[in-house]
Amino acid sequence: MRFKAKVLEPAEIERALRRIAHEIIEKNKGAGDLALVGIHTRGIPLAERLAALIERFEGVRPPVGVLDITLYRDDLSEIGVQPRVRETRIPWDVTGRPVVLVDDVLFTGRTARAALDALVDLGRPKRVYFAVLVDRGHRELPIRADFVGKNLPTSKSEVVKVKLRETDGEEGVELWER
Repeated sequence: MRFKAKVLEPAEIERALRRIAHEIIEKNKGAGDLALVGIHTRGIPLAERLAALIERFEGVRPPVGVLDITLYRDDLSEIGVQPRVRETRIPWDVTGRPVVLVDDVLFTGRTARAALDALVDLGRPKRVYFAVLVDRGHRELPIRADFVGKNLPTSKSEVVKVKLRETDGEEGVELWER
C-alpha cells in the first residue's frame, strides 16, 4: 500500500468529536438516559471520548458499553476458520433508552447492520443513533450515520486508516492506496 494523504490531524479529530457530542446532545434534547456503545476496536475509545465530552458539556456522563459484532458479520466465513471473538460488555439495560452506536469508519454499512443486530439481541432501545468519525461512502446497504466527523469521498481502491492514541499510540486519519 502507498500513503496518499493525512486527512485529519489530532486537533481536527478533537474538533470533530466536540461537534458530534454537541449534535448528540441537541438531537437527544440533553444527555438524559442516553447511552453510548463503542464497536470494537476503535469505536470504543471514540465512545469514551464522546462520553467525556458530553459530561463536560452537560454535567452527566452517559454510560459506555462495548460491542463485538464478529458473530453477526455476514462475511464470517471469509474472515477465517477461527475468527477472533472479543468481549461485549453492556452492563445496563438497553431497553427503552436512546443508544448511540459509535464506530471509526462507515464504508459499506455491513458493520453497522451487524451492530444493530447485536444490539437488539440485548433489548429494544428507544432510539438508535449512529456516530462515525469518517464516512467514506460506497454503501452496499441502506445505512447512514446520524453524526459524522468528516465526509471523505474515496475510491474503492483507497483505504482509510484511523489511528487513535488508545489503540495505536498515535493520532490521525490517513488515506492510503492499495
